[in-house]
Amino acid sequence: MATGAVRSPWVALGALCACFFMIMLDSTIVTVAIPAMLTDLNATLNQVIWVNSVYLLANTVPLLITGRLGDRYGPKRVLLVGLVLFLGASLWCGLSTTAGSLIAARAVQGLGAAAMTPQTLSFITRLFPAEKRGAPIAVWGAVAGIATITGPVVGGLLVQHVGWQWIFLLNLPIGLVGLVFAAALLPNWQPSGKIGFDLTGALLASAGLGALVFGLQNGQHYHWGTIVGPVGVLPLIGLGLLLLGLFVLWQRKPRPANLLPVGLFSNPTFSFANVTHGALGFATTGMFLPLVIYVQSVLGLDPLASSLLCAPMAFAAGAAALFAARGLRRVEGRTLIMTGLGGLALGTIVLAVLAEPDTEPLVLVPGLVVAGIGIGLVFSPLTAAATYGLPNHLVGAASGVFNTSRQIGGVLGSATTGLLLQVGLSFSVPAAARDYARVLPPRYADEFVERITAAANTASQFGGQGPAVPSDWSPSIAERVRELATDAFALGFTNAAKATLVLPVVVLVLGMVFAAGIRAQPTGNAKKSGLPQERVGP
Repeated sequence: MATGAVRSPWVALGALCACFFMIMLDSTIVTVAIPAMLTDLNATLNQVIWVNSVYLLANTVPLLITGRLGDRYGPKRVLLVGLVLFLGASLWCGLSTTAGSLIAARAVQGLGAAAMTPQTLSFITRLFPAEKRGAPIAVWGAVAGIATITGPVVGGLLVQHVGWQWIFLLNLPIGLVGLVFAAALLPNWQPSGKIGFDLTGALLASAGLGALVFGLQNGQHYHWGTIVGPVGVLPLIGLGLLLLGLFVLWQRKPRPANLLPVGLFSNPTFSFANVTHGALGFATTGMFLPLVIYVQSVLGLDPLASSLLCAPMAFAAGAAALFAARGLRRVEGRTLIMTGLGGLALGTIVLAVLAEPDTEPLVLVPGLVVAGIGIGLVFSPLTAAATYGLPNHLVGAASGVFNTSRQIGGVLGSATTGLLLQVGLSFSVPAAARDYARVLPPRYADEFVERITAAANTASQFGGQGPAVPSDWSPSIAERVRELATDAFALGFTNAAKATLVLPVVVLVLGMVFAAGIRAQPTGNAKKSGLPQERVGP
C-alpha cells in the first residue's frame, strides 16, 4: 500500500493541517472584504455574495468524487494536484479587476480546495491507528474551528493595510511551503485494487446542488421570475430538488463505485454527525455575512477595527478547541458538541438583540466570545465521532461525505442568508426611508424615498455615499438628505440583519437535536463500528 515510510506522523500531520488551515481560512476570510470589494469592483451585493458562495459551491460538489479519487490514485497525488490548482487560482483572484473575473477565479480555487480537503482527513486515519487517533483528530478539528474564526481577523488586517487582493495572495507563500513539506513528508499510499467511479451519481449531485443554490441565491435578483428564456427561478429550484432526490434513490442501490457507499451509514452516529456538521457549516457561514457588513457599513468600523473586534472571538474559539481536545478523554463527545452548538446559538442571539444603528462596537464582544467558545467546542469531538473505526477502504469516501456535509451547509447558509438579507433590505430600507422622509419638505419626500429604494440594491449604500442628489436641490437640503439617507440605511440594514440572524439560530437548534443521536463509542477496532472491513495493501 505505501511507497515510503512515515518517519514522524506528527510532522506529517503538521503539513496536512497547514493545507487544511488555508482551505478553511478562505471560506470566511472574504466576508470582511465585502464592503471594499463592492466599491472597488463596482459590484452589486448579489455579485459579491457569489464571490463567497461560488467558492463554497465549487468546494462542495466535487468532494464526493475527490474523496474517491484519493481512494483510487492515492491521497498524496490528489492533494498535491489540488494544492497546485488552489495556488494558481489564488494568484488569479488577487489579480482580478472585475467581479466576473473574481467569481470565476474563486470557482477554480474551490475546485482545488475540494481536491485537498478529503485527503487531509484520509491521511490522519491512515497515519494513526484507531486507538491513537483521538489526539490528531482533535488537532484537525481545532484547526478547522480556529481557521473559520481567524478568517475575518486576518482579512481585516490585510484589507486595511495592503488591500483586499492580499486576502488571496497570502495563500501563495503559505501554500508553497505546504507544497514542499507535503511532497517531502507525506507517504505515497496506493490502493491494492481498482476503484470505479459513479458518473451518474456525480452528475445528479452536481447538477442538483448547482441548480438549487443558484435559484435560492439569485431569486431576489431576478424578482423570482425568468432567468433566461423559458427558465425561471422557482422551476430551477424545483429541478434541483428533484435531481438531488434522484441522487439519493440512485445511491440506495449497492454498487462498488457508489459515491455514498452503503456501509458508511450502517452506523447511525456517522449519519447524525454529518447532519450536525451541515448545521454547523450553515450557521457559521450564515452569521458572518450580515455581521461583517453591519459593523463596517452601519457602525462605521474600518476593516482593521472590525477584524480587531472579531479577535476575541478567534481567541475564544482557539481556547475552547484546546479544551475540547483535552476534554474528550473525560467528557462525552456528544455533550461537548451540544454545548458548543448551544453556545454558538446563544452568542448569535445576543448579537441580534444588541445590534442597533448606534450600538457601541465593544458591546458586541460578549456575544462574539460566547459564539467563539461554541464553535471551538464542536469541531474536534464531532470529527472524532464521525471518523471512529473507519476501515481503510472507506476512508476517502467517508472523508468526502463528512466534508461535503459541512460545505453543503455552508453553501446553503451563504445562499439563504444572502437571499434573506436582500429581501430584508428591499423592505426595511424603504420603510426606514419613509419614516425619515417625514422631516423633509413634502416636495422632496417622495423623491427621497424613491432614490433610497433604488440604492438599496447597489454598492453605493455600502460605500457611505448614499443616493445621488439632484443638482437643482439647494446645498442645505442636499446635505440634510445625505444625512437622512445614511440614517435610513443604517436603520434599514440593521433591522434586516437582525431578522437574518434568526435563521442560523433555528438551524443550530435543529443541529442540537440531531447531535443528541450521536453515541459515545469506546476505543476499539473498526469491527465495533458496524462498518464492513477490507484489507488495503500488504
